[in-house]
Amino acid sequence: MAQGDVEAGKAAAATCAACHGTDGNATVTIYPKIAGQHASYILKQLKEFKLGMQTGGKEGRYDPVMGGMAMPLDETTMENLAAFYASQTMAPGATPEDVIEVGEQLYRGGDPERGLPACLACHGPRGVGSSLAKFPAISAQHPEYTKAQLDKFKSGDRANDMNGMMRDIAMKLTDEEIEILAKYLAGLH
Repeated sequence: MAQGDVEAGKAAAATCAACHGTDGNATVTIYPKIAGQHASYILKQLKEFKLGMQTGGKEGRYDPVMGGMAMPLDETTMENLAAFYASQTMAPGATPEDVIEVGEQLYRGGDPERGLPACLACHGPRGVGSSLAKFPAISAQHPEYTKAQLDKFKSGDRANDMNGMMRDIAMKLTDEEIEILAKYLAGLH
């Protein structure tokens, strides 16, 4: 588990602010809000972005931009960044009325007939995830970012999920359900 230095992480985060905002609340919706995210999850992602670059995408999480940002980072800097962002507070989002009913059903109950588990099984009733399991907090996230990640899991373009869990789940979701869940999660908190 990350035991980084928040102040050192804040100093190291100057470069990150261009996309993620000064406190981890990205204003451009294609970039994730990382404020308040579990330090263990942030550390995992940074290591996997670096590994993705080192292996040309054969391992880890391949993203040319984030991989390039993670490449020069050592373990201590990664831990410091993780500690800093975990210490911040994610800005709340809002859920549009028209997605609440279906979004809540999918999030809380899944669809047993299709073997689709409830999202809350791993991410919790309020979408705060689990630090120990490295399940991310997904509530209050930008819908555009959430949708993009679910689409990547569905297509297999993102494959750094434990035991392929998110890929298996995303493949069972329709494109409409992905859109609904992404919007629903924006206001879940």
